[in-house]
Amino acid sequence: MEVADVHKRFGPQPVLRGTSFLIQAGEAVVIIGRSGGGKSILLKHLVGLLLPDSGQVRVFEQDLATMGERELLKVRRRFGMLFQMAALFDSLTVYENVGFVLRRERKHTEGEIRRLVAEALEMVDLPGIEHKMPSELSGGMRKRVGLARAIVYRPEIILYDEPTTGLDPIAASVIDALIRRVWRHLHVTSIAVTHDMKSARAISDRVLMLHEGCIYAQGSTAELLESTDPIISDFVNGVDNELAPDKTP
Repeated sequence: MEVADVHKRFGPQPVLRGTSFLIQAGEAVVIIGRSGGGKSILLKHLVGLLLPDSGQVRVFEQDLATMGERELLKVRRRFGMLFQMAALFDSLTVYENVGFVLRRERKHTEGEIRRLVAEALEMVDLPGIEHKMPSELSGGMRKRVGLARAIVYRPEIILYDEPTTGLDPIAASVIDALIRRVWRHLHVTSIAVTHDMKSARAISDRVLMLHEGCIYAQGSTAELLESTDPIISDFVNGVDNELAPDKTP
């Protein structure tokens, strides 16, 4: 995957201002940055849900901006995605949610779908819950079902949009461990956006920091945590120097 000098604005507001980076097959990469800084917008560019105003997004050596909708669908079929709030269909069972894409494609028998769904749920440590409804699941379980749906058809790239948002620390650690397990067992390329540095350290081999619409820094999590650059260190340590100090006695 190659993102080359991508610019994107919404009305007068620039969001991406010359973003560029490369991701090799099989990498586990996390994109960090402040909330509202364009991470999710960037993620949507990687699957062609948004197109850049200028610059290129090349996936599998193809420029997404030059592709028709049918070609884009073929490329997207090689992606899985775990959405921020899991995005399960509330009216469908876990089995129907996880097997949704397989059934829509009509390439598998019901027996094959049943087997693939069971394997995906086993991988996220939720065997035997096919009959349950999303309303019966905790937030962490919903995220795990969302992950099962993302991997059920064995994609080559998996995208994660703030995978630990809204979870307590224990549930967040479980999701981080499962993301790492999926990356190792399925040999996929893993790309996550997050502002959670603990999660970034757990699931990545390389970190890209998005700041003011550009990739400001990249390296291992340890390198960013040890950086003396004030922009990097303020972010990883949760410091906002734009706020005035509290002088209340």
